[in-house]
Amino acid sequence: MKVKVGVFGAARGLNMINVMSQHPDAELVAICDKYEPLLERSRKAVGEKGGKLTCYTDFESFFHHDMDAVVLANYANEHALFAARLLRSGRHVISEVLPVETLAQAVDLVEAVEASGKIYAYAENYCYFMATQEMKYLYRQGEIGEFMHGEGEYVHDCESIWPDITYGEKNHWRNNMYSTFYCTHSMGPLVTITGTRPVRVVGFETPPVENMMRNGYKGGTSGMILAQMSNGATVKSLHGNLKREPGSIWYSIYGRKGMMESDRWGEGVNRIHVFREGDQLTGHDVSYSPRRRFAAKLAYMSEGHGGGDFYTMHFFLEKILGRPDGQESIDVYQALDMGLPGPLAYRSILGDNVPIEVPDFRDKGIREKYRNDHLSTSPATPAEYRLPNCSFPAPEIPDSTYDEVRRIWLEKQNMKPV
Repeated sequence: MKVKVGVFGAARGLNMINVMSQHPDAELVAICDKYEPLLERSRKAVGEKGGKLTCYTDFESFFHHDMDAVVLANYANEHALFAARLLRSGRHVISEVLPVETLAQAVDLVEAVEASGKIYAYAENYCYFMATQEMKYLYRQGEIGEFMHGEGEYVHDCESIWPDITYGEKNHWRNNMYSTFYCTHSMGPLVTITGTRPVRVVGFETPPVENMMRNGYKGGTSGMILAQMSNGATVKSLHGNLKREPGSIWYSIYGRKGMMESDRWGEGVNRIHVFREGDQLTGHDVSYSPRRRFAAKLAYMSEGHGGGDFYTMHFFLEKILGRPDGQESIDVYQALDMGLPGPLAYRSILGDNVPIEVPDFRDKGIREKYRNDHLSTSPATPAEYRLPNCSFPAPEIPDSTYDEVRRIWLEKQNMKPV
């Protein structure tokens, strides 16, 4: 049986399109994007592999296409709305980062998954790097003992590519996100490696900087989340537009009898360093490049994000088909364990860095408290729920800034402003 798959969002979705168009268990049948050149690029890419697909610029038409499952690679603040609707229509869903924008969406998404009985998977590809998969394997084997402290970093200076990823759209989610919003690249692997979840968070942010304001971004430059985990361990999660090349994608786990971390500079997430304490407290350490533990032959069909893009799609298909490796897929509850620290840490920032409890929506009894919690920095949010973009004085960004960013983007596309 092949799973009939559609992809919503052909920019970020291109890597998923490449996987699904080649995977032996998938039949890629439809793509939707508002920007027609992306559809043409996708059609060409799939055609070169001998496939055929239907392209849509309108989601409603795409929604009614005959599909078993949908990959959501649309705007990061809109995933939950489409996911809940698709689940309730009887389709399986895999959502790109992030899982939700608000806590109200989180409640609705969990209940849509539970009511539909369909598979929801979260495509946090950083959980599937060679290093993070190996760290999960070693931790579950007891190699370093019980989890005591962890650190995750996703430092990516996006200044040079801002026109390419925001298109000069004033209301684009990236221009309006707060500093701790995009947290699951740093927090997610720590959750999956250890199997613990954040129960309380404190947030901090750095001030806006001129170079990002010139591109239209209103929020703090970087966000840091400090978390207490369900077993008592502590975590530091750092992400944002700090200056560093190459960008920092780095994870470190401390246990009762050792520690392990990904490489910080050279080979990055393709290498792991492990220290294990010996009987005489001297211990020993090793450094190596992990091998692929899952679907090694298939995995080479896509190297996007260090192979992580392949594994998000592969494990999703395995889960739909009821196979054992499907247990590696990230479900809705763990997705929220990774994602909810972001909005809650931002409330901590706005509230003088007070600790904030992280609800566990596995517990139906606590959902009602958050059912109408729509707090957000999005311009589309009603005024009574609108939060400021940062805790520092809000930058005033004129429309001419977005016009200039739009001009730069259009110039790269060989198009003229209209």
